[in-house]
Amino acid sequence: MGINTTAASKFGSAIDFRPKLFSSLKNYNAERLKADIIAGIVVGIVALPLAIAFGIASGVNPSIGLITAIIGGFIVSFLGGSTVQIGGPTGAFIVIVYNIIAQFGLHGLAIATFMAGVILVLMGLFRLGTVIKFIPYPIVVGFTAGIALTIFSTQINDFFGMGLRDIPGQFIPKWGMYLSNFGSISLPALATSIVSLLIIILTPKISKKLPGALIAIILVTAGTYVLGLCCDWFHVETIGDRFGTMPTDIPQPHGFAINMATINMLLPSAFTIAVLGAIESLLSATVADGVTGSRTNSNTELIGQGIANITVPFFGGIPVTGAIARTMTNITNGGRTPVAGIVHALVLLLIFLFAMPLINYVPMACLAAVLMVVAYNMSGWRTIIGIFHAPKSDISVLIVTFLLTVIFDLTIAIEIGLLLAVVLFLRRVTENTEIKVYSEQLDVAEGTDLSNHEVLNVARGVSVYEIDGPFFFGVATKFDEMMRSTMADKPIVRIIRMRKVSFIDATGLHNLELLIKSSQKEGIHVVLSGVRDNVRQVLEHAGIDRLIGSDHICDHIDKAVVMANLIAADSRNPYKMQQ
Repeated sequence: MGINTTAASKFGSAIDFRPKLFSSLKNYNAERLKADIIAGIVVGIVALPLAIAFGIASGVNPSIGLITAIIGGFIVSFLGGSTVQIGGPTGAFIVIVYNIIAQFGLHGLAIATFMAGVILVLMGLFRLGTVIKFIPYPIVVGFTAGIALTIFSTQINDFFGMGLRDIPGQFIPKWGMYLSNFGSISLPALATSIVSLLIIILTPKISKKLPGALIAIILVTAGTYVLGLCCDWFHVETIGDRFGTMPTDIPQPHGFAINMATINMLLPSAFTIAVLGAIESLLSATVADGVTGSRTNSNTELIGQGIANITVPFFGGIPVTGAIARTMTNITNGGRTPVAGIVHALVLLLIFLFAMPLINYVPMACLAAVLMVVAYNMSGWRTIIGIFHAPKSDISVLIVTFLLTVIFDLTIAIEIGLLLAVVLFLRRVTENTEIKVYSEQLDVAEGTDLSNHEVLNVARGVSVYEIDGPFFFGVATKFDEMMRSTMADKPIVRIIRMRKVSFIDATGLHNLELLIKSSQKEGIHVVLSGVRDNVRQVLEHAGIDRLIGSDHICDHIDKAVVMANLIAADSRNPYKMQQ
């Protein structure tokens, strides 16, 4: 059976979904396979403690963190648009997942994650991958720093071994509880945390290829186990103490009930997961592209991430996204195709099936130290210092996003952060869009690279208004205000020069229509010049050509000035007016 290549190409152009795995396998060889296997094994080992820690910090069983890394990591590599992206649970989701579980339970988390996956797939299908990258950097830094501080705060209890239960989810009440219970610190737990922290910090100084988190977990787990046997007074809470024996079987897929009431209730949380996942995965892919020289298909990446998040909830998993630290570990160790990511998932699967009983002995204090280092690395404090040398508007956006993330809720922070991004964009476009007024003489080459300057003589009674930029609702209001301010000098003809208007929206059309009608009532002619083809189509579709006459929409200023001068001359000629 033959394949219709024309239909396939049309489908591919309509839906930008081309997983990198299949193109990477062309010209694949044994040398590349060896490098990918080594990188995959290393990344799998690095991902193990992080998957467990992120699962626990999110409020789920540690095995769920591993299941998410296995299934989500495999799908992201198999269907994603990046050659080196490693997917799995990340620190960015800890806050939102914890809050969703607190409000709606595990069932609510599953539905929110599923809905987020659908949103991500739709983002990719509608080619929004490139748009996500234009979210202002101060907003991303504010999110990330706020999440980092929140993660740090959630680990104080285990780091100091306070043994507190029912800790408030909000930042300020949480710290209030910590400060009022600081006398209940456990010295064995604190010693375990400090030793773990030192191992994680010092390991890279010995070798950057050694995973400090895993080394700390192995050494500290062994040390606390031996001390617990030798010293009756030495006891540190472990994963097994808190969660019981870890299962070693992949959970059976299970469904969940969705109705409109549930969708309405969980849609804000799902949107937060989707936007956060899109930002983090594309940011990770962009960093990776800068190192490897490859090029991520951002729309395919969003679809792959979406399918991963649609799938993992059926196995009890938590949200999945691209993980920058694991992706960079993959690159550093030679991984250059999605095969390395698939190997990483298989390594985690083998650990899950055969080594889970050992996970029960890992101290919670050790995992707290791991997550504190993750929070420190996420904080980006050097970047924050750099942004404080930027314009005040960027600093304000960073501070607002940071405070909203920490004090209130990540969902609110993302919604207001995106709103701030839109407002800042509109403000800057509006500020950079100039509206110029000319009379008597007009330099045709002004604002261009042309060396020959042709000066047109504009007749008395003709005013020329030039819009330098897109004619959307913000600029339309600015243009309307300028027109009103010049109403005192009543011209005979108004030329609106639109050579630099790349698009016009509904508000711009409405204001333009009002201007034409009010001008016509006062006997003022309106001529449009330099109208681009795409803008002319919009004007014709809105009936502007019928309102002023199609001959009054000119493609060049020369024609518009000649027409306006003739109209002005006719208007001043008494004989013509009597006729």
